[in-house]
Amino acid sequence: MSNCLVAQSGGPSSVINATVAGVVKANQLNPVYGTVYGGLNGIEGILQGNLVDLTHMSEMENRILRQTPSSALGSCRYKLKRENVADFEKLIEVMEKFDIETLFYTGGNDSMDTVAALSEYAKANNIQGRRFVGCPKTVDNDLMHTDHCPGFASAAKFIATTAMQTWLDVNVYTRQEVFVLETMGRDAGWLAASSCLSGIVDLVILPEVVFDKEIFLAEVKKCIDRNNKCYVVVSEGVKYADGTYIAAGEAKNDGFGHAILGGAGNALKNLILEAGVSERCKVQDLSTAQRCHASEQSLVDVEESFKLGMSAHMRSMDKAFTGKMVGVKRIEGDKYDVEFFAIEANKVANFVKGFPKEWMLENYTGITQEAYDYLRPLIEGQPVIIYENGIPAYVKPYYMK
Repeated sequence: MSNCLVAQSGGPSSVINATVAGVVKANQLNPVYGTVYGGLNGIEGILQGNLVDLTHMSEMENRILRQTPSSALGSCRYKLKRENVADFEKLIEVMEKFDIETLFYTGGNDSMDTVAALSEYAKANNIQGRRFVGCPKTVDNDLMHTDHCPGFASAAKFIATTAMQTWLDVNVYTRQEVFVLETMGRDAGWLAASSCLSGIVDLVILPEVVFDKEIFLAEVKKCIDRNNKCYVVVSEGVKYADGTYIAAGEAKNDGFGHAILGGAGNALKNLILEAGVSERCKVQDLSTAQRCHASEQSLVDVEESFKLGMSAHMRSMDKAFTGKMVGVKRIEGDKYDVEFFAIEANKVANFVKGFPKEWMLENYTGITQEAYDYLRPLIEGQPVIIYENGIPAYVKPYYMK
């Protein structure tokens, strides 16, 4: 009986480990593979042969793994480039050494490109018995074809909750004030838009629309004149018409060739204060917290992430199943429900699904009812959290053992 390998890549989320737990649990219930290996630090670690045995994970460890945030196997920003044949040869060598038939790779856009590239290489070189399956994960929710991505809903729930709580805080004072909340979202505004679920956001600025300073300041002034307050949410990837980021701080390469952003909130603060629109402006950058805060997971999110891992494992029973990503499809009806499906990874990789422009209100003033209908079911429910010494229990990261 051959073995399988599951690994994680890119930015973590609060439910990415639930997919790993799903693959492990599925194999315990239906032993398709003799050993379930975990790859430490994604492709980067696999190339070094850094694997851990997850096969006989206990029920309690599996349960706690689902509530453990970040990537318990470790992650990487290693770009598998098609012209670097040595990497492909080395990875196949590692798979042969450990008799690994199937690699389940959990991540975002670049991870799906890795799945596509590996399957293309195996086919082109007539390599038999080595298969590659993508399991989507990204808080940015920007993968094509899947209705939504595991990880997004929990981040959205955290953002909406934080917006509501900070709005209550800022309103205790009678003073004039603008509050700016900055979220992740380099190319897509799903996270920033989800803040509107709080019901308190005055203005939301997404990267899908060119930023117009004059329109923005005029809208802020309207809010100040009306309420003496203005609550603004901005995505880190917002740009001016010339393509430059409004972010005050910017670096150029995260390992995947993407710009590292930060400072959009402070950039807006400076605009507001310099224009004299408000006497005071405060900025809260959610930064890493929005993707690793797991004690307020969406129940929908963690359950779907777990089931997606199980679905990927089940589908891999088909020896022809390779180069695919397992996605989520929403079932039409009065009650929210989903089913899982498979699509070629190369149809997902290197594309970005932005927040629909038709779901945005004019002049940054919010989102449409259709957007609310899409977002609300995703953040429903909260799993029962297991605590130890007053804080949520977590599985010690496997790369630390």
